Amino acid sequence: MKRQIAIVEDEPAILENYSDLLTRQGYQVNGFACREAALTAFHKQLPDLAILDIGLNDEIEGGFELCRELRALSKTLPIIFLTARDSELDTVSGLRLGADDYLTKDISLAHLAARIAALFRRMDALKQPLQLEKVVRRGALTLDLDRYQVSWQDTPLDLTLTEFWFVHALCNHPGHVRSRDQLMDAANILVDATSISTHIKRLRRKFEEIDSHFDAIETVYGLGYRWNTITPATTPIE
Repeated sequence: MKRQIAIVEDEPAILENYSDLLTRQGYQVNGFACREAALTAFHKQLPDLAILDIGLNDEIEGGFELCRELRALSKTLPIIFLTARDSELDTVSGLRLGADDYLTKDISLAHLAARIAALFRRMDALKQPLQLEKVVRRGALTLDLDRYQVSWQDTPLDLTLTEFWFVHALCNHPGHVRSRDQLMDAANILVDATSISTHIKRLRRKFEEIDSHFDAIETVYGLGYRWNTITPATTPIE
C-alpha cells in the first residue's frame, strides 16, 4: 500500500511541483491550499506524513496552528515544515510545536525526497528489534543509525532529523571542528548562520534537560562546533 503524504501549501505552482515529485517517488499525495480543508480531511483520516507551509492564504501562522492541531490528533505523525521563512523565531516555534523537521524552500527536490524517505525509515525501524551493529557509542552518547535516534546517559532524546545529522557529524570526528557549511552538508539543508545557531542551541537544551552539566557540544568562535568527549569511541561510524 502506498504511503500517503499530505501537502498544505497555498501557492498552486509550488504545490504542483511537490506533488508531482512525490507521486513519481511512489507516494499517494493529497494537496490542500488552506488549513481548514486540510484539517477537515485529517479528522477523517490522517496521512502517513504531513508537509506544512507556515503562511496559508490570510493566515500568517496557519501552518503553526495546523501543526498544533495535528499533534493533538497524533503524537507520532511525522510533520515537516517547508517554508520560505527561515528566521530563528520561526524555526524555534515550529520545532517547539512538535515538527520533526524544519526546512526552507531553497532545499532541492532531491534532498526533500531523501528527507521524507529518512523519516519513513525511522518510523519503520522503530517497529523493529534493535540491531546492535548499527549502534554507535561516544561515552554517554548512543546513536542508532537505523532508527535515527540519539540517547544520552541511556535516556532517548526527541531530535529532529536535522538535529540527528548534526550530532552525527559532530561525534563522527570527536575534537575536530565542524564548520557551519559542513553541518549543512551533513543535514542536507541550506540555511543562514543564525539558523544553524538556533538548531545547536535547541540541541544543547535537549541534552541539558537530561544532564544539566552537558558540555559535549563546544562552540569554536569564528569556526564552528566540535564534539568533546572524555571517553574514546568504541564503535566507528561508517
